[in-house]
Amino acid sequence: MRDKSPNSDIMADQHLSLGRYLATRIPTLKPPMAKAPNPFKLLALLNLQQWLFFLVAFIAWSWDAFDFFTVSLTVTQLSKQFDKSTSQITWGITLVLMFRSVGAALFGDIQEGIAADRYGRKWPFVVNNILFIVLELGTGFCNTYKEFLACRALFGIAMGGLYGNAAATALEDCPEAARGILSGMLQQGYAFGYLLATVFARALVDTTSHGWRPLFWFGACPPVLIIIFRLCLPETKAYIEREAVRKANGSVASTFIAEGKVALRRHWLLLSYLVLLMAGFNFMSHGSQDLYPQMLENQFNFSHNAVTVTQVVANLGAMTGGTVIGYSSQIFGRRFSIIFISIIGGALLYPYGLTPSKRIMAAAFFEQFCVQGAWGVIPIHLMELSPGSFRTFVVGTSYQLGNLVSSASSTIESTIGERFPLPPKGKTKRYQYGKVIAIFMGCVYAYVILLTLLGPEYRGRKFDVQYDDDMKGIAGEGVLRKTVGGDKGEVREVEKRDSSDVESRGKEMAV
Repeated sequence: MRDKSPNSDIMADQHLSLGRYLATRIPTLKPPMAKAPNPFKLLALLNLQQWLFFLVAFIAWSWDAFDFFTVSLTVTQLSKQFDKSTSQITWGITLVLMFRSVGAALFGDIQEGIAADRYGRKWPFVVNNILFIVLELGTGFCNTYKEFLACRALFGIAMGGLYGNAAATALEDCPEAARGILSGMLQQGYAFGYLLATVFARALVDTTSHGWRPLFWFGACPPVLIIIFRLCLPETKAYIEREAVRKANGSVASTFIAEGKVALRRHWLLLSYLVLLMAGFNFMSHGSQDLYPQMLENQFNFSHNAVTVTQVVANLGAMTGGTVIGYSSQIFGRRFSIIFISIIGGALLYPYGLTPSKRIMAAAFFEQFCVQGAWGVIPIHLMELSPGSFRTFVVGTSYQLGNLVSSASSTIESTIGERFPLPPKGKTKRYQYGKVIAIFMGCVYAYVILLTLLGPEYRGRKFDVQYDDDMKGIAGEGVLRKTVGGDKGEVREVEKRDSSDVESRGKEMAV
């Protein structure tokens, strides 16, 4: 069974010929049927510090989604404000996705990828959130279409690195048995942020003389509290261990550079695969969500209240699906879980895009259950596939480059949708967006199923530095044992100090 030795599976996969590797894809898809304890018992395995790490990552990822969906939920208002078509306004969505990739790739030294792997998880996280505040406020004060596009492009750069940092902060210290369910829960921060954006859009948009702007102004406020929360927490244990090994090896900078060379030489093919996989997953989420509020309002003539309720129901389905499938992947395997739920999602596309009544809410619930169910496996799947020395960089960069590839999802759908006109409602032009979403998503599901089938899986991989073969080759096994295994080593001292600090803060908060 694959379950019994994931780290040996990694070495085996690396030495297989292409033909032999492809021949193993179907047999290794068989569910391992691993024993999974009661989910509440799994969650009880986390100590206070691990819960705080998870919570700050979840909140930050949720607000990342909130900030992103502010444009999706105000397309009609922005079209009127700037006198532009829906397709032109959706460029505001496309630019965010495109420039998120630029931010991750070009500015890794000040953002979350390379910075978080080299300088820790905390300070790149803080800088990122400061940029969120400035640029979300700026969007709310835009007066021209060019200013709007410029602000959203810059905002995309600021968003470029949060995902990898959040995943590492939440998951790399957590108990192995709880990873599956926590991965699903973390990913649902995205759906939770979308739900919050839907509710606050109904409360803040067109309810004052400022129109759509209060939603963006409000979006700049919570990151202040998120920054304070993160400043109260230490670095993760996994990062502290890795940093201690680098110091023990003589030079932190030279060891880090050596790790990078080894990681790229050994894992460039894996990184390429992860970018292609994440392109499919980003097409899946943005293709099913970004234009959906516009479809409900434009094609099916839903009121603002009906759109809000439908979106809330859909995101409740998303949060449920991500948690359930993320947990199930610990039993049935990562690849099998993704493929299974993608097939179910494909079967639900017809009612999701072509039910012209309030009954579409049920289809929206179950379709987003499937979309975010597949996504619920992704944080831990990416963490397990990524080389330890550059885990945050690989997770974040593959996610953001996947975003780059899929960045035009909403623009593609809206442009094609305009080729299928419906009878206008007064002066408002109407289009068959639902048909386009269903066809588009069918193609995306087929692509994701194929890529997942062809890819590797290392469920249960150890994240501790002593299990990192790249680091063993650079620092030597003796240095690893001396640094990590000693009773009085730096790692244990720092870990003990950080844990006691967090526990004392927790007691003070309880009092």
